[in-house]
Amino acid sequence: MQINISARHGELNAATQERIREKVDKLVKFFDRVTAIHVTVDLEHRETPLVEIRSSAEHTEDFVATDSSTSVLASLDGALHKVERQLRKHKEKRTGHRATGLKHLDSAVEPEMGAE
Repeated sequence: MQINISARHGELNAATQERIREKVDKLVKFFDRVTAIHVTVDLEHRETPLVEIRSSAEHTEDFVATDSSTSVLASLDGALHKVERQLRKHKEKRTGHRATGLKHLDSAVEPEMGAE
């Protein structure tokens, strides 16, 4: 999985970038087909930084979430929560709507032989 972190209107120190990388790396456990994650931190308004997370997965459109808060890490947590919900919902749609196969149906439905 590829993780890209970029900043607009400022720079992020190495420690903050590493914390972002650690937190974003956990998104794979919600949907294992995630191929790339792009995190953009907008520092134009220093008191309320904006974090955008764009997650790409196989055979789907990109999942996008933005959040702004009082700090970069608080904004990141809010955006991560939004992406997690999107990934869970998508995974539930893909795996939860399959019909039950014939071999897994109850055997109680079988017709009785020699009932007379």
